[in-house]
Amino acid sequence: MMFSKSIAAYERVAHWLSKAAPVSDLLIRLWVAKVFWQAGQVKIASMSSTIYLFQHMYHVPFIPPVPAAYLATGIELGFPVLLAFGILTRASAGFLFIYNIIAVASYPALWSTGFTDHKVWGLMLLVTVLHGPGALSVDAAVRRWWPAPTRLRGNGQSRAGHGT
Repeated sequence: MMFSKSIAAYERVAHWLSKAAPVSDLLIRLWVAKVFWQAGQVKIASMSSTIYLFQHMYHVPFIPPVPAAYLATGIELGFPVLLAFGILTRASAGFLFIYNIIAVASYPALWSTGFTDHKVWGLMLLVTVLHGPGALSVDAAVRRWWPAPTRLRGNGQSRAGHGT
């Protein structure tokens, strides 16, 4: 009897928590988007300083410093917008996840600090990559308004409607 009441209470709590999941998905996306957006704002505010940093402090592999500075600025101003609105969310979060790794690898001064913030951002991005954007996103709205075509091959039918 007491066990059944505990299970029922747990199920009620789980139900309400699942209702809050879209809000947490949105908050995760907004939090990480804000971090990268602010970094892009700092870079674009003084491109000469940004270029200097890429020439002398950041060691981006395979890309010369000046193009790397402009590329990093563009990434930090563009991808957070996609992430915040939930547009191509998994791809955007995946790209920023890789970008975050490259940022840590390119700036050795972070290694001595333990790069804690970057770890947290990476985990938040990974959650978004694995879990998806959630219901409060443009991606979810597109799926609701423009459903994917029926996959005929998935149900044993060929395109002509005959069995395979």
